[in-house]
Amino acid sequence: MPTQPIWHAAADFAARQHQGQLRKDGVTPYISHPFRVAMVVQAVFGLDDPEALAAAVLHDTLEDTRTDYEDLLDAFGPWVTQAVATLSDNKSLPKDERIEDYHRRLSGADPRVLVVKVADAYDNFMDSLPPRGDASLHAKTRRKGLRLLDAIRHRRQDHPALARAFAILEETLGPAAAAGTPLQAP
Repeated sequence: MPTQPIWHAAADFAARQHQGQLRKDGVTPYISHPFRVAMVVQAVFGLDDPEALAAAVLHDTLEDTRTDYEDLLDAFGPWVTQAVATLSDNKSLPKDERIEDYHRRLSGADPRVLVVKVADAYDNFMDSLPPRGDASLHAKTRRKGLRLLDAIRHRRQDHPALARAFAILEETLGPAAAAGTPLQAP
């Protein structure tokens, strides 16, 4: 009897953990975001890695649900759990240190984790387009995407899917992305 793929179990887990949560528009179920991120990882960026897809659907569980590290470790093992932890904001740090800590962790992350992060930024940017987003949210997600590209620019050739992801996000965000324009935190 075949076993359930890890990404399939992760999708079930994430759906249960995010149950009842909504996106910023107040209407869209939150789980649509992690599912879209996984779809972007696979269908747009070309990474068909079961653990990366699991990390994609789980990427917000530590940050936005009651899930803890041990829950993920027990269910999905060390690679997926560490990937999700790397993709999560460290809320124990003062707010002004979080972005630096986050980008430092991403700087040394497995390239597959970076593909998931780029997919997250891509989906957030696309989700901020009208009619669901407003100009302020759209500008904020663009700035965050540009900061991400600056933080991982030196890693963009570390994996074929990362190179593709980087190029697609860079093109999607527009001209300032290609120039490597440094931006300040919002």
